[in-house]
Amino acid sequence: MTAAEWKSAKLDELGFVGRGKSRHRPRNAEFLYGGRYPFFQTGDIKAANFHLTSYTQTYSEKGLAQSKLWKPGTLCITIAANIAESAVLGIEGCFPDSVVGFVADPDKADVRFIKYYMDTLKLQMQNISRGATQDNLSLEKLLTFNFRIPQLSVQQRIADILSAYDELIENNQQRIRILEGMARALYREWFVHFRFPGHEKVSRVTSSLGEIPEGWEVKRIGDIFQTVLGGTPSRAKPEFWEGGTIPWINSGKVNDLRITESSEFITPLALEKSAAKLMPKGTTVLAITGATLGQVSYLEIETAANQSVVGIVDPNGLWSEWIYLTIRERIEGIIKHASGGAQQHINKEIVNDVQVTLAPDCLAKEFKRFIAPMFQKLATLLFQTQNLRHTRDLLLPRLLSGKLNLLNSCNANGGTSCN
Repeated sequence: MTAAEWKSAKLDELGFVGRGKSRHRPRNAEFLYGGRYPFFQTGDIKAANFHLTSYTQTYSEKGLAQSKLWKPGTLCITIAANIAESAVLGIEGCFPDSVVGFVADPDKADVRFIKYYMDTLKLQMQNISRGATQDNLSLEKLLTFNFRIPQLSVQQRIADILSAYDELIENNQQRIRILEGMARALYREWFVHFRFPGHEKVSRVTSSLGEIPEGWEVKRIGDIFQTVLGGTPSRAKPEFWEGGTIPWINSGKVNDLRITESSEFITPLALEKSAAKLMPKGTTVLAITGATLGQVSYLEIETAANQSVVGIVDPNGLWSEWIYLTIRERIEGIIKHASGGAQQHINKEIVNDVQVTLAPDCLAKEFKRFIAPMFQKLATLLFQTQNLRHTRDLLLPRLLSGKLNLLNSCNANGGTSCN
């Protein structure tokens, strides 16, 4: 079957399409929430890779009664807030009317193929959703889009190829979550509960931060580590940006668990003539203003950052992982010092003034011996995942346009050729 033979169809011609249901907001009807039924919201869908299994809210029996339970395999499409994001339900769940559910007709469509096709239409959907006060896709607009559809066996073969990448990505993400959890648990055991090796033989002493092990010290972040405020080279000077080779990140990147790639690139001249400063691999970065205030990440690459980011650096590297885990543990207390009206912010001096309990170097070295391999393995998985995504995203438009020849590579539906 050639690309010219693919047919156009609207989404509701390929299966059932309907909006989610949720008649009340949590603040107005708390009795609807906190039960055993997953309630997926637009942010959960945006955060998902392919399958939707993680959620931040649940419905009670009464919540379910005023909603609807959708089955695994439903494609969830956001039509408000995070426009045109999509993911396939991996478990039963409910979602609000800001989400559209698509249930594929098994004789006409493979839901995985439709999800990937949605990815190619995302930008167009977002463009037509822009409104004067609030962006909104609406079900009616969604149903105006044409999906170019090959026969089912071809859909299945294309979905098999692309979903193989997503399965590897999701496996990596699960391993990453486990490693991150292990690292945080080890940190808390040693440096919050003070149950480090040999702690039974160490007495406690009083400090400004409460009782701490004898031999530990209370120090200011700014007295023991370097703090670096980022900067943005002038956009009015093309020589600062055009042909750039030096990684530079905006504060939005600090939402990432680890930073493995840049937002943009700047030139050596920009680094020399602007407030931008290069931060080494192993720097803990903290977003200090706006919507990303309080986000914390860790550099797996050398990069500069914008002025909404503060980096904390241990030049010797001994405390690098410890700094990240400490700031993650203390972040809620740090952002309580935020000021400002419409846009809350903290500054570099607030970061410098954060007091921490510093263990002796011998214990820091022992901790690094345990924690560094976890960080390294996590970074390796992140870089693998990044490469998998790039490869999948290169394949996706070629497969979904029919430009890649699947001759002799696709036999489904009882051995019928896909061509």
